[in-house]
Amino acid sequence: MAASLDGVLIKKANRKETFTEDQIADLLACMDPDNGYLYFARKFAHIQHPKKGKLIFDPYEYQLRLMHSYHSYRFNINMMPRQTGKTTCAAIYLAWYAMFNPDQTVLVAAHKYTGAQEIMSRIRFVYETCPDHIRAGVTSYNKGSIEFENGSRIVSQTTTGNTGRGMSISLLYCDEFAFVQPNIAEEFWTSISPTLATGGRAIITSTPNSDEDTFATIWKQAENKFDEHGNEQELGSNGFHSFIAHWSEHPDRDEEWKVAEVGRIGEEKFRREYGCEFLVFDETLINSIKLASMEGILPIINMGQIRWYKKPMPGKSYIVGLDPSMGTGGDYAAIQIMELPGYEQVGEWKHNLTAIPGQIRVLTDVCKYIESECLGDSTIYWSVENNGIGEACLIVINDFGEENIPGLFISEPMKKGHVRKFRKGFNTTHSSKTSACARLKTMIENDKLTVRSKALISELKAYIAAGSSFQAKPGHHDDLISSLLLTIRMMTVMKDWDPEIYNSFSQIDADDDYEMPMPIFVSSSY
Repeated sequence: MAASLDGVLIKKANRKETFTEDQIADLLACMDPDNGYLYFARKFAHIQHPKKGKLIFDPYEYQLRLMHSYHSYRFNINMMPRQTGKTTCAAIYLAWYAMFNPDQTVLVAAHKYTGAQEIMSRIRFVYETCPDHIRAGVTSYNKGSIEFENGSRIVSQTTTGNTGRGMSISLLYCDEFAFVQPNIAEEFWTSISPTLATGGRAIITSTPNSDEDTFATIWKQAENKFDEHGNEQELGSNGFHSFIAHWSEHPDRDEEWKVAEVGRIGEEKFRREYGCEFLVFDETLINSIKLASMEGILPIINMGQIRWYKKPMPGKSYIVGLDPSMGTGGDYAAIQIMELPGYEQVGEWKHNLTAIPGQIRVLTDVCKYIESECLGDSTIYWSVENNGIGEACLIVINDFGEENIPGLFISEPMKKGHVRKFRKGFNTTHSSKTSACARLKTMIENDKLTVRSKALISELKAYIAAGSSFQAKPGHHDDLISSLLLTIRMMTVMKDWDPEIYNSFSQIDADDDYEMPMPIFVSSSY
């Protein structure tokens, strides 16, 4: 015998043992390739109950189905409500898998270090509380890994782009995969997939987060169980088996519990964490339930990088707003095109390798296309954001000739008492951004502004409170939003002298019956 890290005795490797007939029967039952995991879980696995202490595992019906899914399918993706014992089920299954299947490498990947250690702690508890005749001998026993005498090992790591690289993985377990930073999750999955393709297995478990992250992508493909002829298949198009449990399957949860929990955490958080709906939890500018209903459409016309979702129509007015960038591969320049008076997004452009003169040419092309499609029977308003790099845009526009861009170049009026030199376009300040965000929120949530672009909707889902303003979550962009906010500010100016815009804006203001949410400080630890 040797002492574990927790002072509990573990079993040394390669020692001679004598077993009773009952103990041999137990071992044979645990080694059964079909039902061994279930025998082990029900007879030898212990859990640490928060109130009752150490207990033999007595699985609920949905937990039995979950572990059956683990065992029966090579690739598993599972959506589970909070506090339903998914980590307990995983710890028991992984401990059994490593002890009774020789020469296996089990990788536990969690989105945070503490999460990885928590799972390993549960696995160690399962191992240490087993009867001695069931436990496999160990050759190495640490916080982050266990190596057994049968050649199998369990390794825990934080999920990064390099996690598992170079390892020959037999079984991958990903915990709370939806909460791994999007770029890291994508890089990790891209690098780990070839390893799994050679015979490995995968179990991915999480509550949902964004409906566009890697977890959501895998889930949606797993849910797509119909072939090209409409026949339903057992597995999804990506070969994954999908499993979901409802909060009501837990015997301690009923409608009374739901009402109390919704009152405590709010409807949105409840629907995501317990209802397993793909609702954004962060303090997004746009209400998460509204965001979940926004789908967007594919462009009907692609003119280079300009995407058109609707052809310009005679008799309408159009707003074209350019938020410029250096065009050197960093931040993106973006253009939004809005149709008035219906406030409908009809087109957009986004690129990060187009120099400023090229950005002005794109702006010109957009305005010329609107003019040609409308046969001159339209009003075009255009402008640029003039902060920083925007000043270079003004120089290019001046050299190009403002008169060569169809439409009217509009600018924000100088405020009374300001002595700064007037510059055309719109200068973005903290105050002007916050005001535009509030109006954008009002317009979208009250169905006064129609967003067509899937890319823009994607940005809105990651546009969250930060301090007293809003910004993109780490790993995301908000360039399309910035150009959209510019068009909102353009409308605000135009309503003072365009009767049609004034009337529609007045209606929007009349419908504004709620307050702007208080932005919160957002941690960068995603």
